[in-house]
Amino acid sequence: MRILLALAGNILALLATTVVPGIHWNGNLLTLVIAGILFGLFNAIVRPVAVVLSIPFLIVSLGLFYFVLNGILLFIAAKIIPGYTVDGFIPAILGGLVLMVVNWVFGALKREERED
Repeated sequence: MRILLALAGNILALLATTVVPGIHWNGNLLTLVIAGILFGLFNAIVRPVAVVLSIPFLIVSLGLFYFVLNGILLFIAAKIIPGYTVDGFIPAILGGLVLMVVNWVFGALKREERED
């Protein structure tokens, strides 16, 4: 159940980022599911390494570099996700903010599920 919830979260997060001007999605439902799987794998493998490597920047910026890091990771993920394009760095940072909000909501849902 957790894996399906995580997959649904990734799919909704990718769709939610398309409200940002400069982020576009062209594809059908099957490519959206594939994109959700790829994005989940990308977050599971690349994100922890990137966070560890950016610890000095996170400390110096008091955590604000995390927004830039999310933008960079979203921009890179767009290169491997079929049908998903990010037109620049500013849309990537704004899309990273949208991703953080959606992940926060799904994290709250997961916590509620564990409490029940």
